[in-house]
Amino acid sequence: MIALLLALGSSLAYGCADFLGGLGARKAHVLRTVMVAAPASLAVELLLWPLLGASFDPAALGWGAASGVASAAAFALLYKTLAIGPMNVLSPMTALVSAALPVAVGLFQGEHLGVAGLLGLPLALVAVVLVSAGHGAGTARPSRTALLLACGAGAAIALQLVCLHQAPADSGVAPLVVGRAVSSVVTLTAAGLLRRRLDPERPAYAVSAAAGVLDSLANVLFLLAARGGDLTVVAVVTALYPAGTLLLARGVLAERIHRGQFVGLGTAVLAVGLLALT
Repeated sequence: MIALLLALGSSLAYGCADFLGGLGARKAHVLRTVMVAAPASLAVELLLWPLLGASFDPAALGWGAASGVASAAAFALLYKTLAIGPMNVLSPMTALVSAALPVAVGLFQGEHLGVAGLLGLPLALVAVVLVSAGHGAGTARPSRTALLLACGAGAAIALQLVCLHQAPADSGVAPLVVGRAVSSVVTLTAAGLLRRRLDPERPAYAVSAAAGVLDSLANVLFLLAARGGDLTVVAVVTALYPAGTLLLARGVLAERIHRGQFVGLGTAVLAVGLLALT
């Protein structure tokens, strides 16, 4: 039950981070936004170091670095995917792949679910698709390239989560610190190589930093949840993060929630209730 609550907190934090990151990217190039968010994320993890501890043994370093590379790849593929569009088709596909692959890894490693879990897991996957799909999702057909990029983005997100789960349980926040440092280096290198293509607009510093802080908190909560529960359950609950983005967009930007998304929110509540019984 504690792992489930931590996963829900991680999902909410990821959703809020995505919302704020999207707002920041409206004001300046997304790489400029990340250049502010990344140091803020790393600062949070360093502040949590004395509280949660950190053991930088070879396994923690290796899995942390792998998660950082996956995180940087996920960032690049996701935004390339959404730039091609249509977002209403590609976004739920990315979320579904990011949930399904860790579930497969967990089951392969021998995790078992009870009857409630076997019912709740597919319902949660359906909820991920419904919540992240907007109005008219079927009106445009994505290209083969866009579909491949969407699957690649989801796989990269899933790989990041799996790598964090594989890190030693007694390593504290070491995998997060290493992963954030690696992903920051990769992202800043990309920003340097593409500096001539970046617009001159300044990023929204406060919003971008807040997005970084929330993303870091989401990673910490996921790591704690994965260490205390099954990856199959934790990953799919975390993948419900579009619900947080959706509700914030409704409350802050007055964006409309469509009928299918309402169904998705209700399905998510039912799925989480079933998973809580596992």
